[in-house]
Amino acid sequence: MQQTRLTGKDVAEHDNKESCWVIIHGKAYDVTEFLPEHPGGAGVILKHAGKDATEAFEPIHPPDTLDKYLDRSKHLGGVDMSTVIAEEKSFDPDEESRQQRIALMPPLGKCFNLHDFESVARQVMRRGAWAYYSSGADDEITLRENHSAYHKIWFRPRILVDVEQVDSSTSMLGSKCEVPFYVTATALGKLGHLEGEVVLTRAASRHGVIQMIPTLGSCSFDEIVDAKRGDQVQWLQLYVNQDREITKRIVQHAEKRGCKGLFVTVDAPQLGRREKDIRTRFEGAASDVQKNNPGAIDRSQGAARAISTFIDPSLSWKDIPYFKSITKMPIVLKGVQRVEDVLTAIEHGIPAVVLSNHGGRQLDTAPSAIEILADVMPELRRRGLQDKIEVYVDGGVRRATDIIKALCLGAKGVGIGRPFLYAMSAYGEPGVVHAMQLLKDEFEVAMRLIGARSVGELGPEFVDVRGLSMHSVPTPADFLSSDVYDRLVVPAFAVKSKL
Repeated sequence: MQQTRLTGKDVAEHDNKESCWVIIHGKAYDVTEFLPEHPGGAGVILKHAGKDATEAFEPIHPPDTLDKYLDRSKHLGGVDMSTVIAEEKSFDPDEESRQQRIALMPPLGKCFNLHDFESVARQVMRRGAWAYYSSGADDEITLRENHSAYHKIWFRPRILVDVEQVDSSTSMLGSKCEVPFYVTATALGKLGHLEGEVVLTRAASRHGVIQMIPTLGSCSFDEIVDAKRGDQVQWLQLYVNQDREITKRIVQHAEKRGCKGLFVTVDAPQLGRREKDIRTRFEGAASDVQKNNPGAIDRSQGAARAISTFIDPSLSWKDIPYFKSITKMPIVLKGVQRVEDVLTAIEHGIPAVVLSNHGGRQLDTAPSAIEILADVMPELRRRGLQDKIEVYVDGGVRRATDIIKALCLGAKGVGIGRPFLYAMSAYGEPGVVHAMQLLKDEFEVAMRLIGARSVGELGPEFVDVRGLSMHSVPTPADFLSSDVYDRLVVPAFAVKSKL
């Protein structure tokens, strides 16, 4: 006998903290008992109590979230959506303006570098999504330094080398790959594109690029793995859950599905304060829930808070044997920020580390990854340990020359995150494919111009790092040169014709 479907009226009667039902993808759920536990606060859910919450739910949570974490007794069944009263959306001048910009945005072929994608994405993304992707911690000093640090490294090209053939292939964690960069883990892909992280998966497969799957993706882990093609290589990025059984289940499922590396994030015992995200997400007039219950929403946090409170702040070196006991995947520590911790990782038998400050989103004024790399590799060579561990870097990379500089200093590979999100947000899969091709083209040109034929030939003799230790500080403008400098431009939007 077919179960009678609920009506919109049935659900609407449960619109308060004593009895809170919501509709997600045409099904009703009783989330009353979950209200106190929701990382983003009870008010976020109560705002949608008794209503269809799909639009708010989808960009933040993978589609299997409720199946995994809400008891089956709270799954109330299907809803006749024809009986659900659609909420009238108030006029949003920001959204109208955004849609106009989307209609006038420059064609993909006008994007000549990764900066161009960022420029376009900033104008066509929703304000809250842009704030989440682009924000850094506190004053965003580290966010800016991650990129500007590469400008302090200068090449020392060699000449008269036969560079007719340039080989960009390498291996990372034992997997052969076409290029020495990978898609690093980034959260909430559906904030930028309706299909989310699977867009990155498909684009990566076109170029032989390794993808790191995020714990906090908008798509489920299995959706992302199912989207891969052939023998495409994927890694898993892991935020360690306070419930170790959940962590174990995630890790072992990833290994069973074919992941080739476990990247344990170690720089986030608590997520940093990202003020752009905080201001944008909670500015504006209070909702009805807030008016009736001013304490319902925590205004001190942004989107990051809503997805991260499960992370275990007690994670320590003593947990390394645990990870080794639950998986045969190589265990990589992601977020190392000092030489001493690289040495400790070697002592614990860790095969690889990622030098990273979380894209400048955690501790402000933490050093850039490329600066740490310039300290780490000479020390490893001095101790004869350079072959004991693979070292990766991420953060601030915008040009293939940045990648080459990192490889010259001893990095095995380079992670790129935000630029691919921006390309995806503005142009979808074709945008990411184009962004990767631009990096490949830049890489080949730069390799020829420095006189190197393969990744294996790159070494510290190709770079001058003497200026790297000088951190960025505000300086007076050089008006003599700036007034006559013809600035580089970003892709131009079309001009709306006046009728």
